[in-house]
Amino acid sequence: MRVALLDPAGTTPPYDHELARALARRGHDVDLLTSPFPFGPVPAPDGYRRDELFLSLSGRILRRNPRSRARFLLKGLEYLPSVARLAWRVSQLEPDVVHVQWLPLPRVDLRWLRRLGRPTVFTAHHALPRDEGAGMEERLRIFESVAGVVVHSRGALEELVALGVPREKLAYIPHPAFTDGMPEPPAGRTLLFFGLLRAYKGLDVLLRALDHLPDVRLVVAGDPVDPVPRDDRVEWRLGFLPDEELSALLRESAAVVLPYRRTDASGVLATAIGHGRPAVVSDVGALGETVRDFEAGEVVPPGDPEALA
Repeated sequence: MRVALLDPAGTTPPYDHELARALARRGHDVDLLTSPFPFGPVPAPDGYRRDELFLSLSGRILRRNPRSRARFLLKGLEYLPSVARLAWRVSQLEPDVVHVQWLPLPRVDLRWLRRLGRPTVFTAHHALPRDEGAGMEERLRIFESVAGVVVHSRGALEELVALGVPREKLAYIPHPAFTDGMPEPPAGRTLLFFGLLRAYKGLDVLLRALDHLPDVRLVVAGDPVDPVPRDDRVEWRLGFLPDEELSALLRESAAVVLPYRRTDASGVLATAIGHGRPAVVSDVGALGETVRDFEAGEVVPPGDPEALA
């Protein structure tokens, strides 16, 4: 089968790579159509082809300053030409299926998605909005426009069925773990909070939990998309972390903490499990479900610093 795997904005290079590689190993002919990743190197293609045809110019420009204030202007100027290149490339490849990972501008992206003219599958990495109700109409229109929808939790599947998405259109596939060989057993007193630093991820809850944890070392690592609540008790590693630096932090850590208020699947949790690190997670989305299924840590109610401690 010929598969066109689309991640137009290059949102999740590790996930794209693992999926494309796994499909290629099963004998499929895979093209990953994406954009340059401005924060650092991406995995080299392994059995598949990678084509950075979406936002190709702005992606290269922003490698020097990925969080530049001009990024939205640059991407906006290049968006329509990128859509045209993407549609042309899909028609040229004539894939048996188009598998879309993310849609950066759902309201606008729906126009070209509906015109692809190929059986299309969409992976709903965040099946439900991070903010209650926000953008749900656009999501439901996406789900109506494709032949199948992949979700990463049984809870998300049931919530989408309750919202009117046909059950037969949905497929539950757990998020893969991003592995790192055979890790050493966790030890010490270091807790790690990492990934894109967003308000919904509950860093403020973790900081309040520190009041009950006088003997731990907390490392917060990642790119601050939202304002960060500064705290002198924290060892900060702000900015995008290359894989080797993240792996070193994980080796130092006794546990990874995900006190999220709302989410579905999490690449952070997938990375923690793949590196042999237990996780303490809020019971939201696929987090609690995954930790319980694989006995990978502890699950607590969201927004409860005492339970988290």
